[in-house]
Amino acid sequence: MIDCINDTVKTKYSVVIPIHNEEGNISVIDKEVREVMSSLGDFEIVYVNDGSTDNSLNVLRKLTQAKIIDLNRNYGQATALDAGFKASSGEIVISMDGDGQNDPHDIPKMLKKLHDENLDVVAGWRRHRKDKSGIRVLTNIGRFMRKRLIQDPVHDTGCTLRVYRRCAVKSLDLQGEMHRYILALLRLKGFKIGEIEVNHRLR
Repeated sequence: MIDCINDTVKTKYSVVIPIHNEEGNISVIDKEVREVMSSLGDFEIVYVNDGSTDNSLNVLRKLTQAKIIDLNRNYGQATALDAGFKASSGEIVISMDGDGQNDPHDIPKMLKKLHDENLDVVAGWRRHRKDKSGIRVLTNIGRFMRKRLIQDPVHDTGCTLRVYRRCAVKSLDLQGEMHRYILALLRLKGFKIGEIEVNHRLR
């Protein structure tokens, strides 16, 4: 287990959101996140522009009180999350997608589970997914392989909506496609992981 006793915490919550060509979703997501988080305590929002080629960066720069990280090219979700995690200063770190499919209104119940069950991570489970059938088939195949190869019991390792204790995210060093194995890596490190059903919205 990682010792975070001497780690610097500047706020209660950090919300980390990778962005890649989401200029039409950013303002809506930002408004929703702020509405939810304002009732929970002090927070920061960390946006990671993952090499967007549309107007996403300019939209991000117009937001007030947001921390923006601009990657020089598209590295993928793992690297974007890693950059956001490293820039976060919250006691609790929340990750979510920038495409609008994750529902910020699920965050309070995830935090409750984290505290009530003394967990280190709570992962979202998109039990009723709104993706195309082809994507769902590939997801099910991937889950089957992970369960066989690394005994991963989590139903939905692809859901970005998660809440982490700071110690958990600070123990990670992500790159490539490692975002799919975050929970397995944390379990190997001894962190306690739970999951909860969350809403999954149409893109």
